[in-house]
Amino acid sequence: MKNDTSMAKFVLLGFSNHADMNLILFVVFLCIYIITVLGNVLIIIIINVNQALHTPMYFFLRNLSFLEVCYTSVTLPKMLANLLSEDKTISFAGCAVQMYFFLFFAVTECFLLASMAYDRYSAICNPLRYTAIMDKRVCIQLAMSSWICGILVALGHTTFVFTLPFCGSHVINHFFCEIQPVLKLVCRDTYWNEIQIIVAAAFVLMMPFTLILVSYICIISTILKMQSAEGRRRAFSTCSSHLIVVTLFYGTALIMYVRPKSSFSPDVNKLLSLFYSVVTPLLNPIIYSLRNKEVKDALRKTGMKVFHPQK
Repeated sequence: MKNDTSMAKFVLLGFSNHADMNLILFVVFLCIYIITVLGNVLIIIIINVNQALHTPMYFFLRNLSFLEVCYTSVTLPKMLANLLSEDKTISFAGCAVQMYFFLFFAVTECFLLASMAYDRYSAICNPLRYTAIMDKRVCIQLAMSSWICGILVALGHTTFVFTLPFCGSHVINHFFCEIQPVLKLVCRDTYWNEIQIIVAAAFVLMMPFTLILVSYICIISTILKMQSAEGRRRAFSTCSSHLIVVTLFYGTALIMYVRPKSSFSPDVNKLLSLFYSVVTPLLNPIIYSLRNKEVKDALRKTGMKVFHPQK
């Protein structure tokens, strides 16, 4: 059966079953988008202008903040437009592009979080060799590897999905072109396609997650061996923000992807997608700014320079 791309359009249902709340949802998500972008851009600026934050840990945080801005910009602008418009269509090519970039940034974040865990492992478990292990070249290589993995995995998944035969209904019961809702529009039985995607997703998610888990086992073991309670507190505080972000991101991503597509209702799927694609990027700058003394100090100093330049 051939791909029915003559229509060349899909319809994103989004939150059509709550149409009476469209205006409220628009205001809420617009505020979330603005706060997410401003919060993450602020983190990038603070790291750039404060020499004390020019360390491997903040190099990766700067990458993560840039990634979060891109990540939310893939889905939220289109969702906001659909909330105010009767025309909720997206072109076949536009849907493929949206899926590609969503997967690209999501997979990159998986591997970037693993790189950040390795950085914390090196800092806590090998403090005397930390600067030698995590030099500028290694940091750039780890970051570049994360972005390259994102490009390759997204390209493979998107190509795989959009070469399947689509026909009949072009209505996607979701607020963006995510893999599982799009698979429901395929003409043939997608059981084996679904299994292949679950296996691939499990591999992509579990490989960096395993690296993170091993890193934190070593980190916790090292912290527990420290004699000083203050030393243990300081060591744990340097990685607590990262651990919270990892838990939020991987928890919902694993529930969403490493399972059969029919496990949850469409509304639950949308809620889970909202959490890791919208809420987590919103929380990241809050978590890193409120739980990190160095970032709070840098924010305070930068604020003093801006509002009290003479002091």
